[in-house]
Amino acid sequence: MSDRITHECGIALVRLLKPLSYYQEKYGSPLWGFTKLFLLMEKQHNRGQDGAGVACVKSDVASGDPFMFRERCVKTNPLDKIFKTLLEQYNAKVDAGVIHPEFADTVKKHFDFGGELLMGHLRYGTSGGYNISSCHPYFRRSPWPTRNLALCGNFNMTNTAELNQSLVAMGQHPIFATDTQALLEKIGFFLDEEHEEIFRKFRTMGFSGEETSKRISEELDLARVITRASQKWDGGYALCGLIGNGDAFVARDPSGIRPCWYFQDDEVIAFASERAPLMTVFDLEVKDVKEVSPGHVMVLKRDGRVTSSAFTAPLSRTSCSFERIYFSRGNDLEIYKERKLLGGRLADQVLKAVNHDWENTVFSFVPNTAEVAFYGLMHALRKKRRIEVKAAILKAAKDGTLNDALLDELIMKNWPRGEKVVSKDIKIRTFIGQEGMRNQLASHVYDITYGSLKPGDHLVCVDDSIVRGTTLRRSILRILSRLNPKKIVIVSTAPQIRFPDCYGIDMSELGKFVAFEATVALLKERGQAGLLREVYELCREAIDKGDSVNHVRKIYEPFTPEEISAKITELVRPKNIEWKGEFEIIFQTVENLRAAVPNHTGDWYFTGKYPTPGGFRVVNQAYLNYYEQGEGRSY
Repeated sequence: MSDRITHECGIALVRLLKPLSYYQEKYGSPLWGFTKLFLLMEKQHNRGQDGAGVACVKSDVASGDPFMFRERCVKTNPLDKIFKTLLEQYNAKVDAGVIHPEFADTVKKHFDFGGELLMGHLRYGTSGGYNISSCHPYFRRSPWPTRNLALCGNFNMTNTAELNQSLVAMGQHPIFATDTQALLEKIGFFLDEEHEEIFRKFRTMGFSGEETSKRISEELDLARVITRASQKWDGGYALCGLIGNGDAFVARDPSGIRPCWYFQDDEVIAFASERAPLMTVFDLEVKDVKEVSPGHVMVLKRDGRVTSSAFTAPLSRTSCSFERIYFSRGNDLEIYKERKLLGGRLADQVLKAVNHDWENTVFSFVPNTAEVAFYGLMHALRKKRRIEVKAAILKAAKDGTLNDALLDELIMKNWPRGEKVVSKDIKIRTFIGQEGMRNQLASHVYDITYGSLKPGDHLVCVDDSIVRGTTLRRSILRILSRLNPKKIVIVSTAPQIRFPDCYGIDMSELGKFVAFEATVALLKERGQAGLLREVYELCREAIDKGDSVNHVRKIYEPFTPEEISAKITELVRPKNIEWKGEFEIIFQTVENLRAAVPNHTGDWYFTGKYPTPGGFRVVNQAYLNYYEQGEGRSY
């Protein structure tokens, strides 16, 4: 994606189902689970680079010894730093003779992360800042193991303020910070209640303190805790939680907006935000990895029992389509096919844009996430060209004009030509304070391959999506124009992004979307600016009444997608470059998106059809913020 947008986040959980000594004997390392956690996180580093955190719970720890641990980092390369730090601690104790790796009990006693239950989180900072206090996992501590809670997730809640107010109504004094803090306290409240109910039951029966603690651990019902805590949750989420007694849970939102996958055998159960990392790390087939069902919580008891149960009313499945277009790693079998189809579905629009000029068109992509879609486009173009060539050969054979020269022209001369035109250099750190200087530095993130085009060529570049158009304006078009093409065509595998997100992607400011910017410009040009005020009044009324209606859709109704794309093209083209060639932006159609990605129907970015009431509230609030010239998130 040429415009950088961010996303929350990546999760990983590893629950060992055997004692540490088992992994030492079978795999030669008592840190087998610890290593698997690191690999799962490393294979998902695309999902978060602003921070990382890990947590561990040890089972059956002697009284007086610590049993729950956490390590977090928000420095550059946080994942590497965390595991390097922990391994240095481990190796220092090995060198000192405190830990003997061949004896797993010494690892468990003396290494903080020598436990059976491990959890990790990779963070993109869409809210809460970038300091260590905003980094997952969050902790809630108690001297009772069953009241300790570590929580992390890939999520955004649309109604954090409401959740905080519900805590106040319970008598708490929550710190109004992030939605993670709100969920931590909400789950913690009902975890305390669950603990207290079981405690009173066994104390009344005359059980000893030690026996009572054991019974609480056995009877703790995390499914009931999540069911009670989640009554007012509105958002997209995949949550992981560790309890100090060795229990754990993984919960997924009822619309299946955020992804979550798992694998289980007799040695381990592991969870991740993506399927491919589980397959790679545990050497699995596609059939071995399963989805956590939407609206379900999977509970992992300390004794190894695993259950899955519904914790909230089911909703229509609307899994996020942006996961498939951009965020998830493209090495997943289904995602790879979908991205190729997204590219292939653009072939007709692309050929029309270059007037079917096969001979004088070069096809490329804006690195790196659009590369697979580029292959799909090239496959579709070559298929179309083969059909054309076959028809021409048959006609020439019938007419008696078929000869070597004609075959050479048909087969060799006009074959679709792909080149590596654009490259992306290592990220340039724009630490200079002056905005103009920062923009100048950022404009050199991309570079071109000189000589990849000949004079008079059309240049088609595939991008996976266009959000703000900022990078096109400031960098990409300027650098591409140096090749002096006859025409530049930028092709987005995603439709026009018209509406904000509130379920995990940092795109909530409506005025920053280039599609919205273009549509407002069209309204003003054509004397329809009064619609802006009309929609403002409707949005304000909807928020006051709590109506689940997206009134912002009215802004786009007067225009066709082609009219809006033409205006986007006009707005994005830099004004002060010498290049005089043609320029056009092509967007995927919503119909083609749905055909290419049929099982991920969460397309509210493009259609404005939100899966929860919070989405409608956010889009209307985003418009109020725009109209009133306010800044910041709309939820």
